[in-house]
Amino acid sequence: MARVSGQCGIIVLGRVAPTFAPASDILALPSEPVSTGSLPIHPAASRACPVQPMNRDPLSDLLRTIRIRGAVFYYVSCRDQWSAEALPASEIAEAVMPGCEHVMEYHLIAKGNGWAAVQGEQPQKLAAGDIVLFPQGDRHVVSSAPGVEPIRQTADWVFSSRNDPRPIPISYHHGVVSAGERFPEEEAEMIAVCGFLGCDLRPFNPLAASLPRMLHLPASHLGDWVSRVIDQAVSESNEPRPGGDAVLERLGEMVFIDAVRRYLEVLPEDAIGWLAALRDPYVGKTLELMHSRPDTAWTVDSLAREVGISRSVLHERFVQLVDQPPMQYLSNWRIQLGAQRLRETNQTVASIALDVGYESEAAFSRAFRRLVGAPPATWRRSQANSAPRPNA
Repeated sequence: MARVSGQCGIIVLGRVAPTFAPASDILALPSEPVSTGSLPIHPAASRACPVQPMNRDPLSDLLRTIRIRGAVFYYVSCRDQWSAEALPASEIAEAVMPGCEHVMEYHLIAKGNGWAAVQGEQPQKLAAGDIVLFPQGDRHVVSSAPGVEPIRQTADWVFSSRNDPRPIPISYHHGVVSAGERFPEEEAEMIAVCGFLGCDLRPFNPLAASLPRMLHLPASHLGDWVSRVIDQAVSESNEPRPGGDAVLERLGEMVFIDAVRRYLEVLPEDAIGWLAALRDPYVGKTLELMHSRPDTAWTVDSLAREVGISRSVLHERFVQLVDQPPMQYLSNWRIQLGAQRLRETNQTVASIALDVGYESEAAFSRAFRRLVGAPPATWRRSQANSAPRPNA
Protein backbone atom coordinates (compact mmCIF):
# COMPACT_ATOMS: atom_id res chain seq x y z
CA MET A 1 0.00 0.00 0.00
CA ALA A 2 0.93 3.66 -0.24
CA ARG A 3 2.97 5.14 2.60
CA VAL A 4 2.69 8.77 3.64
CA SER A 5 6.04 10.37 4.43
CA GLY A 6 6.11 13.03 7.14
CA GLN A 7 3.89 16.07 6.84
CA CYS A 8 4.60 16.91 3.21
CA GLY A 9 1.92 14.65 1.72
CA ILE A 10 4.37 12.60 -0.38
CA ILE A 11 3.24 9.03 -1.04
CA VAL A 12 5.93 6.52 -1.97
CA LEU A 13 5.27 4.22 -4.91
CA GLY A 14 5.15 0.45 -4.67
CA ARG A 15 3.95 -1.89 -7.38
CA VAL A 16 0.39 -1.82 -6.09
CA ALA A 17 0.06 1.83 -5.16
CA PRO A 18 0.85 5.12 -6.91
CA THR A 19 3.51 7.68 -6.10
CA PHE A 20 2.08 11.08 -5.30
CA ALA A 21 3.27 14.49 -4.40
CA PRO A 22 0.65 17.17 -3.74
CA ALA A 23 -1.55 17.96 -6.73
CA SER A 24 0.86 20.71 -7.74
CA ASP A 25 3.88 18.41 -7.92
CA ILE A 26 4.41 14.95 -9.49
CA LEU A 27 2.33 11.88 -10.13
CA ALA A 28 3.83 8.61 -11.33
CA LEU A 29 1.18 6.06 -12.11
CA PRO A 30 1.88 2.50 -10.96
CA SER A 31 2.92 -0.24 -13.29
CA GLU A 32 -0.38 -2.02 -12.62
CA PRO A 33 -3.90 -0.56 -12.21
CA VAL A 34 -4.97 0.03 -8.63
CA SER A 35 -8.31 0.52 -6.94
CA THR A 36 -8.95 3.25 -4.42
CA GLY A 37 -11.87 4.06 -2.18
CA SER A 38 -13.69 7.33 -1.90
CA LEU A 39 -12.81 10.09 0.51
CA PRO A 40 -13.75 9.42 4.14
CA ILE A 41 -17.43 10.21 4.58
CA HIS A 42 -18.49 12.77 7.18
CA PRO A 43 -20.39 11.00 10.01
CA ALA A 44 -23.60 12.81 9.09
CA ALA A 45 -23.19 11.78 5.47
CA SER A 46 -22.75 8.13 6.37
CA ARG A 47 -26.27 8.11 7.78
CA ALA A 48 -27.78 9.51 4.60
CA CYS A 49 -29.41 7.45 1.87
CA PRO A 50 -26.96 6.10 -0.70
CA VAL A 51 -26.89 7.90 -4.03
CA GLN A 52 -27.04 6.31 -7.46
CA PRO A 53 -24.03 6.26 -9.80
CA MET A 54 -23.58 9.38 -11.91
CA ASN A 55 -25.51 9.42 -15.18
CA ARG A 56 -23.60 12.32 -16.70
CA ASP A 57 -19.89 12.88 -17.14
CA PRO A 58 -18.77 16.30 -15.89
CA LEU A 59 -15.20 15.62 -17.03
CA SER A 60 -16.33 15.18 -20.64
CA ASP A 61 -18.59 18.22 -20.26
CA LEU A 62 -15.69 20.37 -19.15
CA LEU A 63 -13.27 19.03 -21.76
CA ARG A 64 -15.76 20.00 -24.49
CA THR A 65 -15.85 23.60 -23.28
CA ILE A 66 -12.14 24.31 -22.66
CA ARG A 67 -11.10 23.51 -26.25
CA ILE A 68 -8.17 21.10 -25.94
CA ARG A 69 -5.90 21.52 -28.97
CA GLY A 70 -2.76 19.58 -29.78
CA ALA A 71 0.33 19.91 -31.97
CA VAL A 72 3.33 17.62 -32.40
CA PHE A 73 6.45 19.74 -32.85
CA TYR A 74 9.61 17.68 -32.45
CA TYR A 75 11.02 14.28 -33.35
CA VAL A 76 13.93 13.82 -30.93
CA SER A 77 16.63 11.19 -31.37
CA CYS A 78 19.53 10.75 -28.95
CA ARG A 79 22.55 8.59 -28.28
CA ASP A 80 25.46 8.40 -25.86
CA GLN A 81 25.18 10.97 -23.09
CA TRP A 82 22.47 13.55 -23.79
CA SER A 83 20.24 16.11 -22.12
CA ALA A 84 17.41 18.23 -23.54
CA GLU A 85 15.90 21.28 -21.90
CA ALA A 86 12.26 22.28 -22.39
CA LEU A 87 11.54 25.93 -21.65
CA PRO A 88 8.59 27.05 -19.53
CA ALA A 89 5.50 26.87 -21.71
CA SER A 90 4.65 30.47 -20.87
CA GLU A 91 7.81 31.65 -22.67
CA ILE A 92 7.06 29.84 -25.94
CA ALA A 93 3.25 29.56 -25.93
CA GLU A 94 2.72 32.10 -28.68
CA ALA A 95 5.12 30.20 -30.93
CA VAL A 96 3.84 26.67 -30.36
CA MET A 97 0.14 27.17 -29.56
CA PRO A 98 -0.76 30.74 -30.55
CA GLY A 99 -3.91 32.09 -28.96
CA CYS A 100 -4.07 29.44 -26.23
CA GLU A 101 -4.37 30.59 -22.63
CA HIS A 102 -2.66 27.54 -21.11
CA VAL A 103 0.02 25.36 -22.73
CA MET A 104 1.36 21.96 -21.66
CA GLU A 105 4.13 19.80 -23.12
CA TYR A 106 4.22 16.03 -23.49
CA HIS A 107 6.70 13.38 -24.66
CA LEU A 108 5.94 9.97 -26.14
CA ILE A 109 8.93 7.66 -25.58
CA ALA A 110 9.18 5.45 -28.67
CA LYS A 111 12.54 3.80 -28.01
CA GLY A 112 15.08 3.49 -25.24
CA ASN A 113 15.25 4.99 -21.77
CA GLY A 114 15.74 8.35 -20.11
CA TRP A 115 14.91 10.50 -17.12
CA ALA A 116 12.48 13.41 -16.76
CA ALA A 117 12.81 16.04 -14.06
CA VAL A 118 11.26 19.30 -12.92
CA GLN A 119 13.09 21.56 -10.50
CA GLY A 120 12.65 20.64 -6.86
CA GLU A 121 11.30 17.13 -7.49
CA GLN A 122 12.80 13.66 -7.83
CA PRO A 123 13.57 12.60 -11.44
CA GLN A 124 11.32 9.96 -12.98
CA LYS A 125 12.77 7.12 -15.05
CA LEU A 126 11.28 6.75 -18.53
CA ALA A 127 11.19 3.67 -20.75
CA ALA A 128 9.96 2.83 -24.23
CA GLY A 129 6.18 3.13 -24.40
CA ASP A 130 5.97 5.62 -21.52
CA ILE A 131 4.23 8.97 -21.73
CA VAL A 132 5.16 11.98 -19.63
CA LEU A 133 3.20 15.22 -19.50
CA PHE A 134 3.83 18.57 -17.80
CA PRO A 135 0.32 19.94 -17.16
CA GLN A 136 1.47 23.14 -15.46
CA GLY A 137 3.88 24.06 -18.25
CA ASP A 138 7.02 23.84 -16.09
CA ARG A 139 10.54 24.05 -17.43
CA HIS A 140 11.88 20.50 -17.41
CA VAL A 141 14.79 18.37 -18.52
CA VAL A 142 14.77 14.97 -20.22
CA SER A 143 18.19 13.29 -20.12
CA SER A 144 20.13 10.05 -20.36
CA ALA A 145 20.79 10.09 -16.60
CA PRO A 146 19.81 12.26 -13.64
CA GLY A 147 21.91 15.38 -13.24
CA VAL A 148 23.18 15.59 -16.84
CA GLU A 149 23.07 19.32 -17.53
CA PRO A 150 21.55 20.44 -20.83
CA ILE A 151 22.77 23.19 -23.07
CA ARG A 152 20.65 26.15 -22.06
CA GLN A 153 18.05 27.12 -24.62
CA THR A 154 16.35 30.42 -25.41
CA ALA A 155 12.92 31.05 -26.84
CA ASP A 156 14.43 32.67 -29.95
CA TRP A 157 14.99 29.39 -31.77
CA VAL A 158 11.48 28.17 -30.99
CA PHE A 159 9.98 31.32 -32.47
CA SER A 160 12.29 31.34 -35.49
CA SER A 161 11.45 27.72 -36.35
CA ARG A 162 7.74 27.75 -35.59
CA ASN A 163 6.76 27.71 -39.28
CA ASP A 164 9.15 24.91 -40.25
CA PRO A 165 7.59 21.64 -41.43
CA ARG A 166 6.76 19.48 -38.44
CA PRO A 167 7.71 17.41 -36.63
CA ILE A 168 11.08 19.19 -36.56
CA PRO A 169 13.90 16.65 -36.12
CA ILE A 170 16.41 17.33 -33.35
CA SER A 171 19.32 15.12 -32.30
CA TYR A 172 21.28 15.17 -29.03
CA HIS A 173 24.60 13.54 -28.19
CA HIS A 174 27.52 14.49 -25.92
CA GLY A 175 26.27 18.03 -25.42
CA VAL A 176 25.72 18.62 -29.14
CA VAL A 177 22.29 19.73 -30.28
CA SER A 178 21.61 19.40 -34.01
CA ALA A 179 18.33 20.93 -35.13
CA GLY A 180 17.05 19.65 -38.43
CA GLU A 181 18.95 16.35 -38.10
CA ARG A 182 17.99 12.93 -36.82
CA PHE A 183 19.85 9.72 -36.12
CA PRO A 184 18.76 6.68 -38.12
CA GLU A 185 16.30 4.73 -36.02
CA GLU A 186 18.67 1.79 -35.60
CA GLU A 187 21.47 4.09 -34.33
CA ALA A 188 19.39 6.14 -31.90
CA GLU A 189 19.43 4.98 -28.30
CA MET A 190 16.36 7.02 -27.42
CA ILE A 191 13.58 8.37 -29.63
CA ALA A 192 10.75 10.62 -28.46
CA VAL A 193 7.92 12.40 -30.21
CA CYS A 194 7.26 15.70 -28.41
CA GLY A 195 4.29 17.99 -28.63
CA PHE A 196 2.15 20.61 -26.97
CA LEU A 197 -1.43 20.88 -25.81
CA GLY A 198 -3.33 24.09 -25.32
CA CYS A 199 -6.63 24.87 -23.62
CA ASP A 200 -8.72 27.73 -22.30
CA LEU A 201 -8.46 28.87 -18.69
CA ARG A 202 -11.27 31.41 -18.84
CA PRO A 203 -14.00 31.89 -18.00
CA PHE A 204 -13.86 28.71 -15.87
CA ASN A 205 -11.51 25.74 -15.96
CA PRO A 206 -11.28 23.88 -12.63
CA LEU A 207 -9.35 20.99 -14.22
CA ALA A 208 -6.06 22.81 -14.84
CA ALA A 209 -5.33 23.47 -11.17
CA SER A 210 -6.22 19.86 -10.29
CA LEU A 211 -3.34 18.38 -12.28
CA PRO A 212 0.24 17.79 -11.03
CA ARG A 213 3.40 19.40 -12.36
CA MET A 214 4.53 16.13 -13.94
CA LEU A 215 2.32 13.22 -14.92
CA HIS A 216 4.21 10.03 -15.79
CA LEU A 217 2.34 7.09 -17.32
CA PRO A 218 4.48 3.93 -17.54
CA ALA A 219 3.87 1.72 -20.56
CA SER A 220 2.94 -1.22 -18.32
CA HIS A 221 0.00 0.77 -16.94
CA LEU A 222 -1.31 1.85 -20.33
CA GLY A 223 -3.61 0.06 -22.72
CA ASP A 224 -2.43 -1.54 -25.94
CA TRP A 225 -3.85 1.36 -27.92
CA VAL A 226 -1.20 3.72 -26.49
CA SER A 227 1.68 1.69 -27.93
CA ARG A 228 -0.07 1.88 -31.30
CA VAL A 229 -0.47 5.64 -30.86
CA ILE A 230 3.28 6.01 -30.28
CA ASP A 231 4.06 3.81 -33.27
CA GLN A 232 1.69 5.91 -35.38
CA ALA A 233 3.31 9.13 -34.16
CA VAL A 234 6.75 7.84 -35.17
CA SER A 235 5.43 6.69 -38.55
CA GLU A 236 3.79 10.04 -39.26
CA SER A 237 6.96 11.83 -38.17
CA ASN A 238 9.26 9.81 -40.42
CA GLU A 239 7.00 9.51 -43.46
CA PRO A 240 4.86 12.66 -43.76
CA ARG A 241 1.61 12.11 -45.61
CA PRO A 242 -1.42 14.28 -46.39
CA GLY A 243 -3.40 14.80 -43.21
CA GLY A 244 -0.44 13.85 -41.02
CA ASP A 245 -0.55 17.05 -38.97
CA ALA A 246 -4.22 16.48 -38.16
CA VAL A 247 -3.51 12.87 -37.14
CA LEU A 248 -0.73 13.96 -34.79
CA GLU A 249 -2.91 16.70 -33.28
CA ARG A 250 -5.69 14.23 -32.47
CA LEU A 251 -3.22 11.71 -31.05
CA GLY A 252 -1.94 14.26 -28.55
CA GLU A 253 -5.46 15.18 -27.47
CA MET A 254 -6.38 11.52 -26.94
CA VAL A 255 -3.24 10.95 -24.88
CA PHE A 256 -4.07 13.92 -22.64
CA ILE A 257 -7.65 12.83 -22.00
CA ASP A 258 -6.59 9.29 -21.21
CA ALA A 259 -3.89 10.57 -18.86
CA VAL A 260 -6.43 12.66 -16.95
CA ARG A 261 -8.75 9.66 -16.63
CA ARG A 262 -5.96 7.47 -15.28
CA TYR A 263 -4.91 10.19 -12.85
CA LEU A 264 -8.48 10.32 -11.57
CA GLU A 265 -8.52 6.53 -11.08
CA VAL A 266 -5.52 6.52 -8.74
CA LEU A 267 -5.99 9.68 -6.70
CA PRO A 268 -5.33 8.94 -3.02
CA GLU A 269 -8.27 8.83 -0.64
CA ASP A 270 -7.45 12.15 0.99
CA ALA A 271 -6.95 14.07 -2.28
CA ILE A 272 -8.75 17.35 -2.76
CA GLY A 273 -9.55 19.32 -5.90
CA TRP A 274 -12.07 19.17 -8.71
CA LEU A 275 -11.01 15.73 -9.94
CA ALA A 276 -11.21 14.29 -6.43
CA ALA A 277 -14.69 15.80 -6.14
CA LEU A 278 -15.88 13.84 -9.18
CA ARG A 279 -15.44 10.49 -7.46
CA ASP A 280 -16.93 11.59 -4.12
CA PRO A 281 -20.38 9.95 -3.81
CA TYR A 282 -22.11 13.16 -2.71
CA VAL A 283 -20.16 16.02 -4.22
CA GLY A 284 -19.76 14.01 -7.44
CA LYS A 285 -23.52 13.52 -7.66
CA THR A 286 -24.01 17.23 -7.00
CA LEU A 287 -21.66 18.10 -9.84
CA GLU A 288 -23.52 15.67 -12.11
CA LEU A 289 -26.81 17.39 -11.32
CA MET A 290 -25.37 20.84 -12.00
CA HIS A 291 -23.82 19.73 -15.28
CA SER A 292 -26.80 17.77 -16.55
CA ARG A 293 -29.44 20.37 -15.57
CA PRO A 294 -27.76 23.79 -15.41
CA ASP A 295 -31.07 25.53 -16.21
CA THR A 296 -32.72 24.17 -13.04
CA ALA A 297 -33.21 26.71 -10.25
CA TRP A 298 -30.93 24.84 -7.90
CA THR A 299 -30.34 25.84 -4.28
CA VAL A 300 -28.07 24.16 -1.77
CA ASP A 301 -31.20 22.79 -0.09
CA SER A 302 -32.58 21.25 -3.28
CA LEU A 303 -29.22 19.77 -4.24
CA ALA A 304 -28.81 18.31 -0.74
CA ARG A 305 -32.24 16.68 -0.97
CA GLU A 306 -31.40 15.17 -4.35
CA VAL A 307 -28.17 13.55 -3.14
CA GLY A 308 -29.49 12.51 0.27
CA ILE A 309 -27.32 14.57 2.58
CA SER A 310 -27.86 17.55 4.85
CA ARG A 311 -27.43 21.08 3.53
CA SER A 312 -24.59 21.90 5.93
CA VAL A 313 -22.66 18.70 5.21
CA LEU A 314 -22.99 19.17 1.46
CA HIS A 315 -21.74 22.74 1.71
CA GLU A 316 -18.81 21.68 3.92
CA ARG A 317 -17.75 18.77 1.69
CA PHE A 318 -18.15 20.79 -1.50
CA VAL A 319 -15.96 23.62 -0.22
CA GLN A 320 -13.40 21.12 1.14
CA LEU A 321 -13.02 19.43 -2.25
CA VAL A 322 -13.76 22.13 -4.82
CA ASP A 323 -12.56 25.16 -2.84
CA GLN A 324 -15.71 27.16 -3.55
CA PRO A 325 -19.35 26.97 -2.40
CA PRO A 326 -21.87 25.03 -4.51
CA MET A 327 -23.76 28.08 -5.74
CA GLN A 328 -20.54 29.83 -6.82
CA TYR A 329 -19.52 26.72 -8.76
CA LEU A 330 -22.95 26.57 -10.43
CA SER A 331 -22.71 30.21 -11.43
CA ASN A 332 -19.22 29.70 -12.85
CA TRP A 333 -20.31 26.60 -14.77
CA ARG A 334 -23.31 28.43 -16.23
CA ILE A 335 -21.03 31.23 -17.40
CA GLN A 336 -18.64 28.67 -18.93
CA LEU A 337 -21.53 27.11 -20.85
CA GLY A 338 -22.74 30.53 -21.90
CA ALA A 339 -19.28 31.46 -23.13
CA GLN A 340 -19.12 28.29 -25.21
CA ARG A 341 -22.43 29.17 -26.88
CA LEU A 342 -21.38 32.77 -27.43
CA ARG A 343 -18.26 31.52 -29.18
CA GLU A 344 -19.72 28.64 -31.16
CA THR A 345 -23.31 29.60 -32.02
CA ASN A 346 -25.34 32.53 -33.34
CA GLN A 347 -27.80 32.40 -30.46
CA THR A 348 -28.84 35.71 -28.98
CA VAL A 349 -27.55 36.61 -25.54
CA ALA A 350 -31.14 36.46 -24.22
CA SER A 351 -31.62 32.92 -25.56
CA ILE A 352 -28.31 31.74 -24.11
CA ALA A 353 -29.16 33.27 -20.74
CA LEU A 354 -32.35 31.21 -20.49
CA ASP A 355 -30.66 28.02 -21.69
CA VAL A 356 -27.97 28.14 -19.01
CA GLY A 357 -30.28 28.93 -16.11
CA TYR A 358 -30.73 32.69 -15.86
CA GLU A 359 -34.16 34.29 -15.63
CA SER A 360 -33.19 37.25 -17.79
CA GLU A 361 -30.54 38.55 -20.14
CA ALA A 362 -29.70 41.28 -17.62
CA ALA A 363 -29.00 38.78 -14.83
CA PHE A 364 -26.78 36.70 -17.12
CA SER A 365 -24.93 39.79 -18.34
CA ARG A 366 -24.21 40.94 -14.79
CA ALA A 367 -22.88 37.52 -13.76
CA PHE A 368 -20.88 37.18 -16.97
CA ARG A 369 -19.26 40.57 -16.51
CA ARG A 370 -18.34 39.80 -12.89
CA LEU A 371 -16.47 36.65 -13.91
CA VAL A 372 -15.10 37.59 -17.31
CA GLY A 373 -14.65 41.35 -17.00
CA ALA A 374 -16.69 42.25 -20.09
CA PRO A 375 -20.36 42.07 -21.19
CA PRO A 376 -21.31 38.97 -23.22
CA ALA A 377 -21.66 40.80 -26.55
CA THR A 378 -18.30 42.52 -26.16
CA TRP A 379 -16.61 39.26 -25.19
CA ARG A 380 -18.16 37.47 -28.17
CA ARG A 381 -16.68 40.03 -30.55
CA SER A 382 -13.27 39.79 -28.89
CA GLN A 383 -13.28 36.01 -29.25
CA ALA A 384 -14.06 36.25 -32.95
CA ASN A 385 -11.01 38.50 -33.35
CA SER A 386 -8.64 36.42 -31.20
CA ALA A 387 -9.49 32.79 -31.93
CA PRO A 388 -6.58 30.34 -31.55
CA ARG A 389 -4.54 30.55 -34.73
CA PRO A 390 -3.05 27.68 -36.69
CA ASN A 391 0.58 27.16 -35.78
CA ALA A 392 1.57 25.71 -39.09
